[in-house]
Amino acid sequence: MHIITRKRIQEFVAKYPDSQSALDNWYGIVKNAEYTSFSELREHFRSADYVDGFVIFNIGGNKYRLIAAIHFNRQKVYIRHILTHQEYDREKWKRE
Repeated sequence: MHIITRKRIQEFVAKYPDSQSALDNWYGIVKNAEYTSFSELREHFRSADYVDGFVIFNIGGNKYRLIAAIHFNRQKVYIRHILTHQEYDREKWKRE
């Protein structure tokens, strides 16, 4: 899948360096996959959720959340937000 944009990951890692290995792992798996549906994606990411049109990934043992819009038909993953668990719980991301 084509992931847009890796820059969000780099910016988040600069702020939260302990997220590096977990985000690199996520990136490697998704980049080399060809998911055709959310249910297929859940075979690799069992804790992924579908919320308000976005796929929510738990990253780093549920310490962080990666929010993505995924177009399975076009094989595109748009990273919308990467947040700490606390930031995610505030639900501000839903209004942006």
